Amino acid sequence: MNEVQIRRWDPVEHVESTADAITYLDAALEDGNPQLVAAVLGDIARAAGMTKIAAAAGLGRESLYKSLSPNGNPELATVLKVMRAAGLRLRASLVDDAAAA
Repeated sequence: MNEVQIRRWDPVEHVESTADAITYLDAALEDGNPQLVAAVLGDIARAAGMTKIAAAAGLGRESLYKSLSPNGNPELATVLKVMRAAGLRLRASLVDDAAAA
């Protein structure tokens, strides 16, 4: 019988462009789970290079790994700094058209 090679799926391997990062982050924001948003932002930072993102955001690499982990709880300031360092911006939009009325 042939052995099957299994390896852990890493979303970082699929974030190849800014468009990928935006789509991934939008999906997490739509879900609304703060831990998921932090983890996705961590994946995006790892895909871009955590050391590079940490330096551009003026944050420590190790603390950034910790705060953007699935169990992390980053401050809004940290989220905004990381997003800017990754070339992203947070924008507000209506939940649906009925909310505008």
